[in-house]
Parts: sequence; C-alpha cells; structure tokens
Amino acid sequence: QLQLVESGGGLVQPGGSLRLSCAASGFTLNYYAIGWFRQAPGKEREGVSYISSSGGSTNYADSVKGRFTISRDNAKNTVYLQMNNLNLVDTAVYYCAAAFTSFYSDYVPGQNEYDVWGQGTQVTVSS
Repeated sequence: QLQLVESGGGLVQPGGSLRLSCAASGFTLNYYAIGWFRQAPGKEREGVSYISSSGGSTNYADSVKGRFTISRDNAKNTVYLQMNNLNLVDTAVYYCAAAFTSFYSDYVPGQNEYDVWGQGTQVTVSS
C-alpha cells in the first residue's frame, strides 16, 4: 500500500522556522516527484514546492521563494520542506503528494499529476 506520512508541523511565531518531513512507505521515492501543497481555511489548495525524483529540479511558488527549501533523501525515502521566516499567511494544513515519473528523473510534473497524498500536518503561525 502506497502511503505518505507528513510530520513536523506545529505552532510557531512569525519569523520562526519549521521543517516538515514526508516519509514514504510501500514504495520507493526514487521513481517519484514530490510536491508540497497547502490549504488554508476557506481557501483553495495551492502548490508550494516541487522536487523531481532525482532532486535535480525544484520549483517554488512565488510566495515562498527565498524562504522555503525542498530537499530529499532517497536513502531515507523522505522529502523535507524547510520553512524559514514564516509569516501569518503561511498558516495552513500542509500536504505532500507523489507523482510517478521515472527513476532519477529531472522532470517536475504539473500540479494535477500528483495522485498519492498524505494526511496533512497543521502549521500555525501566530504571535
């Protein structure tokens, strides 16, 4: 069974940092691109950051460029999202999702291609 589990969310003050983890089980991430998405209350889900199966290609939403960094450790079957200088608008449930590509590919799929989803982790930025 393909499963993704997010962790690392929590409550943080504005300007603080968190690192989210996305751990895969039941499949190897070597063949999958990973995307981080978020959904704030009353808003549509949006793509935050993406990384190819090789780790060689990454994309970021304009709203998080320079603050968030996506990375992956295929040996640990885990993808990370380092979030720095968090602000109130970053408050949301964060989800990771996987899209099959090929082994060690630099291809980053479009937002609608991700079809294996985790359950989400809450990130709350508040003073």
